[in-house]
Amino acid sequence: MSDLKTVPKPISGTSSYLDDRIGAGTFLKRNLRKVFPDHWSFLLGEIALYSFVILLLSGTFLTFFFKPSMMHVVYDGSYEPLKGVVMSEAYASALEISFEVRGGLLMRQIHHWAALLFVAGMMVHMLRVFFTGAYRKPRELNWLIGVLLLTLALAEGLTGYSLPDDLLSGAGLRITEGVAISLPLVGTYITFFLFGGEYPGEDVISRFYSLHILLIPGILLALISAHMVLMWVQKHTQMPGKGRDNHNVVGAPFYPAFMLKAGAYFLFTFAVVAGLATFAQINPIWAFGPYTPADISAGSQPDFYMGFLEGSLRLMPPWEINIFGASEFGTLPLSVIIPALVPMGIVMTGLALYPFMERWITGDKREHHIAERPRNNPHRTSIGMAAITFYGVLWLLGANDELSANFQISLNWTTYIGRVAVIVAPVIAYIVTYRICLGLQRADAAIIGHGVESGVIKRLPHGEFIEIHTPPAEDIEAHMRGKEAIQQVDVDADTDGIPPKGMRGPIGKLRGRMSKAYGGEKIPLDDGHGHGHGDEHAEITPGDDHTLTH
Repeated sequence: MSDLKTVPKPISGTSSYLDDRIGAGTFLKRNLRKVFPDHWSFLLGEIALYSFVILLLSGTFLTFFFKPSMMHVVYDGSYEPLKGVVMSEAYASALEISFEVRGGLLMRQIHHWAALLFVAGMMVHMLRVFFTGAYRKPRELNWLIGVLLLTLALAEGLTGYSLPDDLLSGAGLRITEGVAISLPLVGTYITFFLFGGEYPGEDVISRFYSLHILLIPGILLALISAHMVLMWVQKHTQMPGKGRDNHNVVGAPFYPAFMLKAGAYFLFTFAVVAGLATFAQINPIWAFGPYTPADISAGSQPDFYMGFLEGSLRLMPPWEINIFGASEFGTLPLSVIIPALVPMGIVMTGLALYPFMERWITGDKREHHIAERPRNNPHRTSIGMAAITFYGVLWLLGANDELSANFQISLNWTTYIGRVAVIVAPVIAYIVTYRICLGLQRADAAIIGHGVESGVIKRLPHGEFIEIHTPPAEDIEAHMRGKEAIQQVDVDADTDGIPPKGMRGPIGKLRGRMSKAYGGEKIPLDDGHGHGHGDEHAEITPGDDHTLTH
């Protein structure tokens, strides 16, 4: 009982109650007291988690009424403009949900907005982890789970987007079929597996439905659980600051502080999604009409997370390779294969391999529980911004027809500019970001070395005016001093002139050059505040003979 007095009553009471019944008091007491750091960026991942919960709940509601069938029916519902139109049973049931099921349209829109927020939350959370280096040892496995989660989320969005079988989603499905069938050797088999025969077939909606509500969500749920368990076991990263190091966590306990904040944040997330679903219309399928392979809508755009693949398709020149002449077997349509596989491959493969590539380049095998400020690793931050720019150009050019129509620019010119920008813009982003990071490091070094500008002007006895500098706040200084030099591999030869093992040969020499460029201290922080260097940084004292001007 004396041990229970050292913990808050809500924790001790709860753990005692359960310990008396199931013997889990010690386990609960230990885990309910687990400390979580407090920083706004750590909430980004929770947005994705709570959006996934909303998706499960709203999706369960929709499954009660949706009919995943491509059987043709004549519409006889309450939406007058489509009465008498032949359509699939899937599209008819989606219309019924929208116009005849009480709360159906609201739930459809909640589901759609939550899907967008789920993917967006995952993307922003992954960027936070990347830019702060939170993927480093011991969290590489959790990082790989996150990359897989993002990939599956894109597949989940694609399958769900196609289910209503309206003209807009059908256009996306047609692109999916074109990409699948263009793959060498396996393309026809994948197409047959999805469509059950000649496009569009009679089975694609039911098969996508099974993937969308059963297989992919089950894998997502399992991976999210593993992601959370690993985070719990490995402890959360924290930003550098006063009293924080690699051996502790500074923050609030899971229960009741973090649990209350998490519950409130879930309600905030749900309120935003419900507000968007109420006041911002999305995916009005009745305006598009049922899908027919002969029709296509003008200005059609996919959801944002598929926009970069759309852009890559639009920018790619019409290239193809005929290996065995112009036969069907020997034709490789590069204009489809490259846009479908290369951008996604570059982004996802790069994300998956980056922790291991960085460890190989720097030779850093230490455990890291303190997150890095992005400015303190300028090459990593520049690589991230180059990747974002690459993605952004492709995403923007996925709407090149809309850009051309609204800004009265030639469609051909938007395409030509996009082809150049997708290569040049990431390089420019890298250079600019690197220079910004060095500038921010210099600003930190100036604050540590000379203090903070106080806005107070001092007049010296000989008439010169200088500004008083004051020491930075203790927590701000600790935040800045959390910077560590990026580790480098040892490339120095021994007394006999023999380089270290692993640094020999072309690969070793390349690794050494990359480590020298990537690692090291770019802008070192000065020791001390520099307040004793003459009158420029002198502090104000009662006996000073000076005039102050604010």
